[in-house]
Amino acid sequence: MRHRVSIQDIGVIAAVLFVLGYIALEVDIFANESGASLQEEKIELNEMLLIGATLAVGLLVFAIRRYYDQKREIDRRIAAERQARELAYQDPLTGLANRRQFDEALKMAVASPPAAGSSHAVLLLDLNGFKKINDNYGHNVGDEVLTIVAHRLLRAVRDGDLVARLGGDEFVVLAQHLLGPEAAANIAIRAIQSLNETVMTGGILHQVGTAIGIALLPADGHTGEEALRKADLALYRAKAERRSSFRFFEEEMDRYVRERDRMERDLRAAVEKDMIRPRFRPSIDLISGRVLGFEAVPSWKAADGTEIPPERFIPIAEETGLIHKLARRVLELSCAAARQWPKDVTLSIDLLSSQVRDRDLAAGILGVLETAGFAPSRLEMDVAENLIVQDLDAAKSVLGPLRDAGVRIALDNFGTGYSNLYHIQEFGFDKVKIDRRFVEKMEEEDAAKVVRALAGLGHGLGLAVNADGIPRSTGNSVLLASGIREGQMSSGLASAEETERFFDAPPTRGDMRSFTG
Repeated sequence: MRHRVSIQDIGVIAAVLFVLGYIALEVDIFANESGASLQEEKIELNEMLLIGATLAVGLLVFAIRRYYDQKREIDRRIAAERQARELAYQDPLTGLANRRQFDEALKMAVASPPAAGSSHAVLLLDLNGFKKINDNYGHNVGDEVLTIVAHRLLRAVRDGDLVARLGGDEFVVLAQHLLGPEAAANIAIRAIQSLNETVMTGGILHQVGTAIGIALLPADGHTGEEALRKADLALYRAKAERRSSFRFFEEEMDRYVRERDRMERDLRAAVEKDMIRPRFRPSIDLISGRVLGFEAVPSWKAADGTEIPPERFIPIAEETGLIHKLARRVLELSCAAARQWPKDVTLSIDLLSSQVRDRDLAAGILGVLETAGFAPSRLEMDVAENLIVQDLDAAKSVLGPLRDAGVRIALDNFGTGYSNLYHIQEFGFDKVKIDRRFVEKMEEEDAAKVVRALAGLGHGLGLAVNADGIPRSTGNSVLLASGIREGQMSSGLASAEETERFFDAPPTRGDMRSFTG
């Protein structure tokens, strides 16, 4: 386009010069004092000056036009470069800095260490409850919430602090030259306070909190990557509190995460090599001493022979999704072992929260039972109280087909205060298992009163009552006096082969201490 304009301008100037030259040749523009004829004087000097002046004016006009064209082009380029820089360094939704700009600012902060006694701080934020807003009201409402959050964060920080959105509902603040951890804590507190205020979008109030992890430079790291990683570790700890809070990085966190990472790799290998085996904890008729059933507990022995408690590796299995394969294999092995027991002895399996989200869970369990030739009526699924409260509908949809097939459902951890009569009646449990924290303290009068009350409630609802976690040293008289006829030991896991001895030599009537596990 620029070249076409230039050629047009030059063409106009050339045409004007050609016309002037023609006129100068054919017409005597200025009077000739010497009286020379037109044939004798082709183009006189004054006519040459006119043509030259015209050429100069044309070239001046051309130069001025080219100057303004160049200026407009430079302005357009500057604007385009500014827009491109904004797109490259700015989050398009919130207008905050994006990850690229934050990374560059963090590198510059690392290269400019603070004065003695001061620190740079990286505050990593993750919103609480944002996924629920997105799922229930859509991404448009979620985007509005993010925009409001961004504006509130800008008001909460100091002038000069960089606020960036890393993606999703994750934000980060880079605050430089702070006078100690207290100053970083003050920024975190202001951010929490600003985000704890309800957010109004579309006529609906939304509650949005935040968890914040804080790492300090240079105390917690000498590179930007290290500081960001340690802020993430602190954020992980803050999120575990399930409320708005902030946490500073601590070296213990780093050791814990490294240990957890090692255990995750070992657990994956153990699941692949089929090293997770079930062990069994008996439930006893407190009057006759007869075994009523066994609870299958996943057991893992590391390569060095160390017994790893389920409470250590089961949460990791849930977080990583390994729980589905692990639980299915434990059920298969447990059913194979249970086929050797008397027909009236039941098998119980814990249902974990992550399994409830598996829509194919019921079909998978029934498929295992069918393959193993194990009657569904001999299987009992133990469901923790907090799981029912978190998502009653999901639990009902998963366990409904199992109940229809004859599987018994027990409410585990009964008495911990999560559930209520509505949940118990709505779900239709077959049994309640009083939480072991009460049963283990039965010798204390306050705990004994709680156990008696819970047993009375269970019986009043027409449910079987099981006392979970009976210590070896405890006789049955206290439990029997509370109206409880079934108890489960607190320790003494048996392998599949060892369960047979419970049927060969039953324990002494009315005393569980003869079980050595």
